[in-house]
Amino acid sequence: MMEQSSEEAKTTTPEEVEGTPVSTATEVEATVSRLQSDLKEKTAEVEALNDRLLRLHAEFENYKKRMARERSEFMKFANEALILGFLPILDNLERAVATAKSGRDAQGVAEGLDIICRLFQTTLEKVGVKAIEALEHEFDPNLHQAVAQVESIDGRDNLVVEEVQKGYLLEGRLLRPTMVRVSKVKVPSSEFQLPSSGEGQPETRNAEPETSER
Repeated sequence: MMEQSSEEAKTTTPEEVEGTPVSTATEVEATVSRLQSDLKEKTAEVEALNDRLLRLHAEFENYKKRMARERSEFMKFANEALILGFLPILDNLERAVATAKSGRDAQGVAEGLDIICRLFQTTLEKVGVKAIEALEHEFDPNLHQAVAQVESIDGRDNLVVEEVQKGYLLEGRLLRPTMVRVSKVKVPSSEFQLPSSGEGQPETRNAEPETSER
């Protein structure tokens, strides 16, 4: 009786045998459907990122073109304020030239030119250009360029005695060195006189022949 019960337990119905592959196919279809859904979602994300990347690239290219255009405009008009500062100087120079050509008031022309020079210097100082003070200063190779040496008349050596051409600094940086003449102490030639070949030796004289008296 017990053996019959075990055999009945071991046997399966045809419906159970047919139900197993059906269940597996359903799971596979569900997995495929889920993967397809995930794929569509990821594809949409990639397309969105790609579209965003293309827009950012286009915006960056437009930014570069705009910056290049603004830089070009800036370079064209960067010196506008400086030019406006020099225009009054040009006006005064033209008036001075007209006065000089007329042959009138030579003293007035000289005074006008002096005013123009001071106005020019003031305009340069406004943009950070400053003249180098060199006269009566010790020669500095970082700021001065020596074009000649002049014999010192007061015994001071390596001193700037004349400015041939003014030098300038731009915001503290050397723009152009000052061309100068520099003093040099003359060394007396006696300090370099070499002793003569006979110095320190006893003086010798040629013996005169004796004459005998007859």
